[in-house]
Amino acid sequence: MTDQLLSVDGVSKSFPGVKALKDVHVDLYPGEVHAVVGENGAGKSTLMKIVAGIYQPDAGTIRLDGEPVEVPGPLAAQHLGISIIHQELMLMPHLTVAENIYIGREKRRGPFIDDKDLNRRARKLFDRLGISLDPRTKVSTLVVAEQQVAEIAKALSFNARVLIMDEPTAALTESETEALFGMIRDLKEQGTGILYISHRMEELRGISDRITVLRDGEYIGTVQTAETDLRQVISMMVGREIKGETRPDVEAVERPAALKVTGLSTRHLLDDVSFELKQGEILGFAGLMGAGRTEVARAICGADPSTAGEIEVHGRPATIRTPADAARLGIGYLSEDRKRYGLMLDLDVNLNILISSLTDYTNVVGMVRDEAGREASRKYVGSMKIKTPSIRQRAKNLSGGNQQKIVIAKWLAKDCDILIFDEPTRGIDVGAKEEIYALLESLAQQGKAIMMISSELPEVLRMSHRIVVMSEGRVTGILDNAEADQETIMDYATRAKVHGGIEV
Repeated sequence: MTDQLLSVDGVSKSFPGVKALKDVHVDLYPGEVHAVVGENGAGKSTLMKIVAGIYQPDAGTIRLDGEPVEVPGPLAAQHLGISIIHQELMLMPHLTVAENIYIGREKRRGPFIDDKDLNRRARKLFDRLGISLDPRTKVSTLVVAEQQVAEIAKALSFNARVLIMDEPTAALTESETEALFGMIRDLKEQGTGILYISHRMEELRGISDRITVLRDGEYIGTVQTAETDLRQVISMMVGREIKGETRPDVEAVERPAALKVTGLSTRHLLDDVSFELKQGEILGFAGLMGAGRTEVARAICGADPSTAGEIEVHGRPATIRTPADAARLGIGYLSEDRKRYGLMLDLDVNLNILISSLTDYTNVVGMVRDEAGREASRKYVGSMKIKTPSIRQRAKNLSGGNQQKIVIAKWLAKDCDILIFDEPTRGIDVGAKEEIYALLESLAQQGKAIMMISSELPEVLRMSHRIVVMSEGRVTGILDNAEADQETIMDYATRAKVHGGIEV
């Protein structure tokens, strides 16, 4: 193989309270597609942002053509020939394709931009890349695949030798993905090196030359794609053991359904999602980023509109158009972003707990019965062991774990018997996690039906009676806990759409 184009050696990066990367290594050769894979939170995007100059490493060395280089910012990276295409496209919809590609680098005639020169340069670039876009087209009129092509053209307009692609096919159809792969193969022939992040295992077999695996911010290993079984890559990705933890029994799955979802679809992602949630059951939802887990929760609760599907609550058809409709039916939703959607941080514990059930504590003339409400708040603070000096303490002054308990208390005060937890332990410490686990188990034992979305596979396996696995907006598997393990879940979570049905 030829000399290395790019080498990242011993890179580490920490954020407050989080070790994002620790002594990570990756290299890239001209004309190579080198995939970087790992579970959510493994450090893939952080690593790519360091290479692209968006973040600065705490330790480690970056070499280009064997020589150490400093990458103090994105502009410096571009000057070095390193460009990144983010998963969330960064184009400006009101401008043309050519204007997006060369913004800030336009030729001017007096105070005016020379549009003819702009379009000529764009056409020349497109001819080199084999792109058929009209540079005069407004980006707002392009489909997602065409926007992705425009992003690639913009990145390569800086004469990029290293192209970083973060989940480039996440929003593309099968045919659009094939077109993108054709362009990537052309770039390889021209000597461009590509660092490629993707959660789709089968996709990597078709496009990558080597695969590097990160886990929990650490380098696990690099393998040749052609010589490696993808199950081995999945095993490298998950590679953790569940120590000293028991799994729940399956008794709950024989109970009546509290919630039944049939054929749920939305305009942009969900496609024919169906499942049942039993009384007293914890039903885990697993999948990679963008799989549609949160979208299912939001559609059930009326936060996002659905285009098809039926919902039954305790055996009766339910019409849920707004979160208020869901709450009236006894469905409580705890968002993964508790600070944005679950709490009013500047208000006290008392009001945060009572906010969804204030009507239960008002008299006939609409006045709040303060003492009755405070008594209820104290009861939940005590039963849930919320650590606070008093119920008058502002929510923003409590720890993350205690804030999470307040959100749970809010829906318990509303007497919801169907609870949807989206990433219930995100951002809280190990001790607080154990308390949340114990609380969820206690709620299930009381007969509450719990839908739990989590990106942590050990958490899903520890807590769930059954596990729904999603990929690309579809249910790809529903597993009993006894038959589930991390590799099996990851296998289902990386399956692409199947024409004519799904695999379950």
